[in-house]
Amino acid sequence: MKEKTRQFKNYILMIIAIIFISAAAFIKNTYTLTKDYAITIHGTSNLHEWDEKVEIVSGNAEVIWNTDKSFDLNKIDIRFNVKSIISEEGSIMNHNTYKALKADNNPDIIFTLTNPIEAIKLEAHEKSFTVKANLTIAGVTKPIDMQVHLFMEERRKMTFEGSKKIKMTDYGIEPPTALLGTLKTGDEVTIHFKTNFMVSN
Repeated sequence: MKEKTRQFKNYILMIIAIIFISAAAFIKNTYTLTKDYAITIHGTSNLHEWDEKVEIVSGNAEVIWNTDKSFDLNKIDIRFNVKSIISEEGSIMNHNTYKALKADNNPDIIFTLTNPIEAIKLEAHEKSFTVKANLTIAGVTKPIDMQVHLFMEERRKMTFEGSKKIKMTDYGIEPPTALLGTLKTGDEVTIHFKTNFMVSN
C-alpha cells in the first residue's frame, strides 16, 4: 500500500512539473501602444511636397516568448484616427483629407498583422524583417508587405520603425486638392511611422 501511495505521489508531482515546464516554455506578453509615437504622411503635389501628421493613434501587440529566448510576434493592431490628421497646408486641406478618406463612415485607418512572425532572434536588441498585414483605408482593405525595424528593451518595450508607400487610388481615394484646386496632390504617398509598445501584463 505504501509503495502504491509513493508511486501515486510521484505521478502527481510529475504532472505538476510538466505543467510548470509547459507554462515556462511559452510566456505570453501583451503590449499597448504608448503616446510616444510619430506617424507622418508625406506626399507630393503639382506645387510642392507636403506632410501631414497623425495625432491620435492606438494599438496593441502580442508576443509569445520561447525557451531559446526567441519570440513569436503573433499580433499587431494599430489604428490611426483620420480626423486627427493635421496638414501643414491648413484647415482647408484637413477638411479635404477627411472628405477623401470618408472619415465620417470610416473613422480609422487600420493596420492588422495577418501572418505571425515566428522565432525572432534579436541581434543586439534589434531586428529587421518583413511583415504581412492588412491595411484598411476609407473602408477598403488591401494586403501589404512592409519592412520594419524592431528594437526590444528587456521584454518591457518594443519599438517599431518603418515606412510604406501606397497609392491612394488603390483604396478608391481621389487625391485631395487645396487652394481652390490650384494645389493637386499626387497619387502616391509614404506613411512613416515610429511606434512604441509597453508590456501591459
